[in-house]
Amino acid sequence: MSSLIEATSEQEFSSHLVALPSSSLLVLYFHTPWAAPCTHMRTVLSTLASQYPVTTPPAISFVSINAEELPDISEDYDVTAVPFVVIIREGRVLESVSGSDATKVRDAVERHAGRGPGADGAKANIPPPLTATPRENAPTTATQPPVNANGTIGGSTLTPEQSKEALFARLAELVKAAPVMLFMKGTPSGPQCGFSRQLVGILRENSVKYGFFNILADEDVRQGLKEFADWPTFPQLWVKGELVGGLDIVKEELSSDPNFLAEFSVSRPAAAA
Repeated sequence: MSSLIEATSEQEFSSHLVALPSSSLLVLYFHTPWAAPCTHMRTVLSTLASQYPVTTPPAISFVSINAEELPDISEDYDVTAVPFVVIIREGRVLESVSGSDATKVRDAVERHAGRGPGADGAKANIPPPLTATPRENAPTTATQPPVNANGTIGGSTLTPEQSKEALFARLAELVKAAPVMLFMKGTPSGPQCGFSRQLVGILRENSVKYGFFNILADEDVRQGLKEFADWPTFPQLWVKGELVGGLDIVKEELSSDPNFLAEFSVSRPAAAA
């Protein structure tokens, strides 16, 4: 039976792609070690893989990729959150599934590969979801208590309106957590998209002291900030609690005014006494 294999380097991943016939179905699974839903999804994909026999050449291949350790591969496949599954054949992405919906992932794999002969015509058994709490020590600069996915704070059930109000109150504090706040995919030391990487580079080039928030570590912030800011994409740069915009806007601002961020530079000359 097939198995879910881990690609530990870009070279290993590239070698696997080269060796795989273009007609084979490739199932890529992007994960991070700290995200609890990824643990369950790994079990789901390992179970699915076991439904398909090993053939020569391979008819299907399941590959696991650490999205944080291999950010360039993640960027190539537009990974914006984990777990994230990409189904590919002949170099073309057939379907992508973001999130921890095991049934959706199973149906997508079976739709493109057919049910494995080992399943005897029955649906592969999906393991039950794990009971887990979100990681509390995510690499962010703010420590406001999160609004849970079930709409609770401190165990109190909230109406949708109250939940949204609480989330927006949290976001209003987050965007002011530092004079310059960057909401990005990943962290400054490990950006998870090219745009975030470029914006971090711009801030470093201008010696800007800034705070950051990894939106991949908090789905509430990631989705809520789009509406709160009326800005649908990331990264987002906020200055003094006001949205500047994304990478293109920041570039335009610096092009028209090279001193746009000078006020926040750690190398700014001290004011005269």
